[in-house]
Amino acid sequence: HIRRTYALDDPKTERFGRMCLLARRMVERGVRFVQLTSTDWDGHGECDKNHASNARKIDKPIAGLISDLKQRGLLESTLLVCTGEFGRSPARENSRGRDHTPYGFSTWMAGGGIRGGKGIGATVELGYRAVDDQVHVHDLHATMLHCLGIDHEKLTFKFQGRHYRLTDVHGHVVRSIVA
Repeated sequence: HIRRTYALDDPKTERFGRMCLLARRMVERGVRFVQLTSTDWDGHGECDKNHASNARKIDKPIAGLISDLKQRGLLESTLLVCTGEFGRSPARENSRGRDHTPYGFSTWMAGGGIRGGKGIGATVELGYRAVDDQVHVHDLHATMLHCLGIDHEKLTFKFQGRHYRLTDVHGHVVRSIVA
């Protein structure tokens, strides 16, 4: 049943499935931070084709990880964050496809103190920039740190005579998604 849960029985999902299973085993053993990376997402052309293919590689293994963590009582103490480095613009210069945009992108979070089933924000129709319920990256980081039990305003260090923090001088916990 573990092979099915993590989609290890499918060659297209096996690699990421093994990563998810290893992540669960590490969490069980007390490893505090685990990062999984799926590296094929930076496709600028034929986004519908390559993003569908990439999603197929990771969706079942991630669902397996979430359900397994929940079944083992580990989801409530494990924060899962799935995000990318950029969003996608509605166009690309000189060819088919889409370029990067830092003005609107998607992130999902689960477990670890996140209220399930809550969606926030929207972009303009073509996805170029966020317009409703915008969450700045500093707010995302503040919320993640909060879920990890860290007050982002107190996590400071002094450098060149100035106090810095991971959220710089910005960032507010997004209370509407915190359980």
